[in-house]
Amino acid sequence: MICVDRLTKHYNDLRRGQFVALDGLTFQAYPGQIYGLLGPNGAGKTTTLRILSTLLQPTSGTASLNGYDIVRQPAQARRQIGFVSTSTAVYDRMTAWEMVEYFGRLHDLDDDLLRRRMEEIFHRLHMNEIRDLLGVKMSTGMKQKVSIARALVHDPPILIFDEPTVGLDVLVARSLLETIAQLRMQGKCILFSTHIMREAEKLCDRIAILHRGHLLAEGTLEELRQQYGQEDLEELFFQLIQQHEEKYQEHSHSTGPASGVVSKNGNILAE
Repeated sequence: MICVDRLTKHYNDLRRGQFVALDGLTFQAYPGQIYGLLGPNGAGKTTTLRILSTLLQPTSGTASLNGYDIVRQPAQARRQIGFVSTSTAVYDRMTAWEMVEYFGRLHDLDDDLLRRRMEEIFHRLHMNEIRDLLGVKMSTGMKQKVSIARALVHDPPILIFDEPTVGLDVLVARSLLETIAQLRMQGKCILFSTHIMREAEKLCDRIAILHRGHLLAEGTLEELRQQYGQEDLEELFFQLIQQHEEKYQEHSHSTGPASGVVSKNGNILAE
């Protein structure tokens, strides 16, 4: 469903030269699977998701969504996905129903099909009580539900969640994770970005650990535990990050100062 092959993203900076935000990332994800991208801020998670959603062009490498190439067939690729993050906007002057309906029409759904899907989604996500509530009056959790409904309305086979629980309270975050698990049971292919170990342990069928744009490890939780002899995912994670950071610093000292670091949104930040 998701096929990523040697995906690379470079940024050019006049003062510091070229910076590699993503370096040869390769992985595959399948229907009925939650594939986790796990890494600290600046690891390359959001850069990866923005490339897959066609918001960014890769420097090199290829990726396809449900068979559609993200560079050669961007319009078709976009129809395969629903994208959710904590920064997804909800329009203040639209009700929850109007917001989801608006995006359904953007996907050219006919009136009957759109209404059936909206009724089903609002029931499944327990949103009928906020159907007529304006965005300006919604809580953070309500807005997140609307964002998920918006992503689901065209029934995409692939769902992308970019650190969706950041800023949510415990109860809302738990409800969101339960919803994501239910979507997996419906056969959706889900790409889930997080830096929270508990979320990765609880949800993900396979995990890719990223740091400074490099893939450090990939596999099921059990495979990673066996490969690195570490039962605790958090300890395993910090072990890999520390080892890679030490190598990075050694390389930086031998070749000169590092170009900079990449923020969550892919921008180059000063050291």
